[in-house]
Order: sequence, then structure tokens, then C-alpha cells
Amino acid sequence: MILVINPGSTSTKIAVYNKDEVVFQETIRHSAEEIGRYPTIADQLPFRKKIIMEELEKSGINLSQLQVIIGRGGLIKPVKSGIYRINDAMKKDMVPGFQGQHASNLGGLIADEIAKECPQKVDAYIADPVVVDELQPCARIAGHPLFERRSVFHALNQKSIARIYAQSVHRSYQEMNLIIAHLGGGVSVAAHYQGSVIDVNQALDGEGPFSPERSGTLPTKQLVDLCFSGQYTHREVSGMLNGKGGMVAYCQSNNVQDLVDKAQSGDEYTRLILDAFCYQVAKDIGAMSVVLKGKTDQIILTGGIAFNHWITDQITAYVSFIAPITIYPGEDEMAALAMNAQLVISGELIPGEYF
Repeated sequence: MILVINPGSTSTKIAVYNKDEVVFQETIRHSAEEIGRYPTIADQLPFRKKIIMEELEKSGINLSQLQVIIGRGGLIKPVKSGIYRINDAMKKDMVPGFQGQHASNLGGLIADEIAKECPQKVDAYIADPVVVDELQPCARIAGHPLFERRSVFHALNQKSIARIYAQSVHRSYQEMNLIIAHLGGGVSVAAHYQGSVIDVNQALDGEGPFSPERSGTLPTKQLVDLCFSGQYTHREVSGMLNGKGGMVAYCQSNNVQDLVDKAQSGDEYTRLILDAFCYQVAKDIGAMSVVLKGKTDQIILTGGIAFNHWITDQITAYVSFIAPITIYPGEDEMAALAMNAQLVISGELIPGEYF
């Protein structure tokens, strides 16, 4: 059996799979008071591990039944897409967060700790962390030598959906050209060229379309002037980019369905903001079609917002001339992690070594 661990900022999701069948699944919620007791994310490790162990015991899951433990990967060094065995070098980068602090940094740490408590040998892994980097060289050039474009995106969901789509049409992911737009709290639009993401916006904190909580790419000179105006702190400006930007800043809500309902009820301002969101996503899809030199097999819309037909219909109207469109709403990160672990068990995926 496979134990899957996915830590979020206010929750820890765990699941046990027997091949592709869910045996047990639970989302453990954490209050702000509980999380607030710990100065750093890494300090939460004993607390989160203890809760997971208690949930497994309550559900009757014995550690001796586990073959593999896989955790959500965090902000470590850039890596190629794949599954990675957790080693000392990875843990060293997860504790401080090599590219930043995020709860997903705990995924590999918890997986490794629990694996050590199993009576039999159990390997612990992460798969397709957000820092998957397969950018082609010219995609890294930002426009000034002090800057570089980076790859931080919804790699786990995008790679999983790409493989699922390829399988559905009886083709290999490695022989296809896909444009995948993940529409969620953040938005990433990627060009998948024969199994590699050769270009993608840095979805975490500063590029691409705006989203429910992120500002996306902003007018550069205006941003510089705002930063040096003396009116805002570094923390406040960072919050504008990620957390308090996008739809929240314009409409005081990050609930896309509520905003769509409001727009359809005649609120012209809300309609304008949602139209702009669809417009920006479509523009980035168009840009990725150029990256693929017009040879796109399929456009895929995924993520939580893809449940909303009003949004996906608007985007489709803009980009359907580029390629056919398939919609996979939501992002089943737990199933994606379990799928990667099962591919290792079956020998179809060879784990990489992190260094």
C-alpha cells in the first residue's frame, strides 16, 4: 500500500492507496492558533507527524502494510520532472526552504520520518514539486542580466493531467505538444513539448495572468514607483503580488463562482474583471502556441476554476482556433502522487537522485 502526505498551510491531507484504489483518506484541519505556535514551518514537523500517526492508528492502517510513502514536494532546488527518493541533501534544503517557505516543504520531511518508523524497509519519495524546471535556455532570459525567469508552477497537476490525457488518446506524452492552463488560486500556463515544459509563467509570485489572489505580471515602471513611494513596506508589496492581489484586490472576493453569479446578475464591474481574467489566460495560451511554433495537439484547462463553464467557455472562444480543447476540472494531487508511487513500484518510473 502507498501512504500519501500533502501538507497545506491550514490542513494536512493524507491517503492510503492500494494500487489506484483509495483505502483511506482524511483531511486534518489546523487552526490558526495551532499553526501560530511554531516560529517556522519546519518546526511544525513533530506536530504534523504525530497527528498523521494518530489518524493512521484510528483507521486501522498498520505501518507494516506500507510499501511506499510519498509526500508533496516543496521549494527545493530546481529539478527535472520525476519522482525523487528523499535523501539528506533534499532534507537539508527542505528545512529552510531553498526557494522559500511553504507548507509543502514538510511533505518530504514527514514522509521520511514515518518511513524510518516502519518495521520493514520503506522508501520515501516526492514527485513533481512546484520547482520542476525544464525551461529551454531562451525562456530564461528576462531582459536584464540581473534577472532570470524561473520555473515555479503547478507541476504535479500539469504533469499528471498530461499523462492522463495522452493515455486517453492512446499516445505517449513524450510525442505530444500540449498547452496546459492550470486555473486555481494561482494560474500557470505551460508549453509541454514532447514531455518537457519548455516555457511557463512563474505562477507563484509574479508572472502571467492575474488570479483570484495573485496580481500576475504588473506594469514594471508603475511597480517600481510604488515600491519607492514610501507608502508601502516590502511585506505589503509582496502581499499585493501574492495573497491580496488579483480578484481579491478588485472585487474583495476570491470565490470565482460567487463573482460569476454577481456578473451574471448584471454587475458590470465584476463582469469586466472576469472578462479580463479570461482574456489574460487566453493571451498566455496564445503565447505558448507560438512557443510550440503552431504545432499544438491539444489545449487542456484544469484546476478548480475549470469547474466553471462560464469561465472555460470564454477562454475557449478565444483559443479554439489554435487546437482542440479538453477540460479536466480540479486538481487531484493525492491521486497524482499515488500514481507516481505506483509507477515506481511497477518499475515504469526510475527514481531520480537529488543533490
